[in-house]
Amino acid sequence: MTAETVRRVNGLTARWAQALPEGTVFSAPGVWPLLAFLADGAAGPARAELSEALGLVADQAAGAARELLGTLRSVSGLDAALGLWTHQALPLREEWRSGLPAGTYGVFGDDLVTAQERLDAWVAERTGGLVERMPVTLTRDARMVLACALALRTTWRQPFTELPLRPDSGPWQGRTLRGLHRRSVRPDRVGVTGTADGFVTALTVPGDNGIDVHLVLGEERMTPGQVLAAGVGIVARALPLTGGGALPHGHVGPGLYVEQQPAVEPGPLTLDVRTVAYEVRADHDLLALAGLFGLTAATDARHGHFPGISDHPLAIGAARQSALAQFGPLGFRAAAVTAVMSAPGSAPPQYRYETTVVRAVFDRPFGFLAVDRESRLVLVAGWVTDPAPEPVMSFPGAAPPGL
Repeated sequence: MTAETVRRVNGLTARWAQALPEGTVFSAPGVWPLLAFLADGAAGPARAELSEALGLVADQAAGAARELLGTLRSVSGLDAALGLWTHQALPLREEWRSGLPAGTYGVFGDDLVTAQERLDAWVAERTGGLVERMPVTLTRDARMVLACALALRTTWRQPFTELPLRPDSGPWQGRTLRGLHRRSVRPDRVGVTGTADGFVTALTVPGDNGIDVHLVLGEERMTPGQVLAAGVGIVARALPLTGGGALPHGHVGPGLYVEQQPAVEPGPLTLDVRTVAYEVRADHDLLALAGLFGLTAATDARHGHFPGISDHPLAIGAARQSALAQFGPLGFRAAAVTAVMSAPGSAPPQYRYETTVVRAVFDRPFGFLAVDRESRLVLVAGWVTDPAPEPVMSFPGAAPPGL
């Protein structure tokens, strides 16, 4: 995939982030190829608007979409699929349909219940059950559904240890959260950058299959869109990042500290990370941001906008995305088993040395970006406002709470 295509898709991620509320997750690569194939068959104002949203001329859109989908399918741990379904009475232009990847085409009739079940089953199969239903619901007026499904999984190279996190300030103050902790000798996994909106701390959590998750924390006055836009700039290496190993002692960035800590033996510069487990789900109505996606003119049902797709007049009646992200001790969308055990005590350690520790703490709302390490393409992005609480332990035979 060309660097220009990555820049265009990441640009949509940054713009979309500016328009979304807190506590969300979204995928620009899940939208961009759909817009590109629509642009290929559009005419008039709809074609011009889609071209502007994509950042390239419509004549090049289908080729760029095929290129993007091909790259997505080649990423280890990522499943990507395109689906096209048309009503049996809608004839398609063969030159447009042949430009879509092979095996994407299906037909539905007037039995909308059965057709919806087939679409929902396709979604569940392509996402491994993470998303269970097609975001749009078939109606009597429906003539075509074009969909893209993405599902990714990665396992951390170095897992986290679960330790309760109790923030002493900020929006999560007073809560006991499902905290995640780990130490490493890679202080440059974290760094800080300055933007026109404020400073941003970024942490890279490497996966074992070429997918990394970047956690980004901005100054408290910054909006989620500002922080995530900075995250896109960091991922694309458009913003300079000063790594933890080059930072001075003190409070050096949002949630980021460099300090001396006692140690029982000499040791290298260490990175200490505290964050939280989370699950974020969101449903997006793309037509609520029709201008962002180049769909304003295309929704005008008084006219046909896609003569390159069919001789029958077509307009956009619905455009939606459902998304989910899970971050846990073992990976991004990973299952985990947690056990509690007691261990023999030991004598207090004798601290004779000091070591320098870069300490990163994500204990208030922050952003995340799942990224293909090779291309720097942002696959999924989002904002965490409601992290997972610390699980309540129960014991066999214990009395119910309050008794």
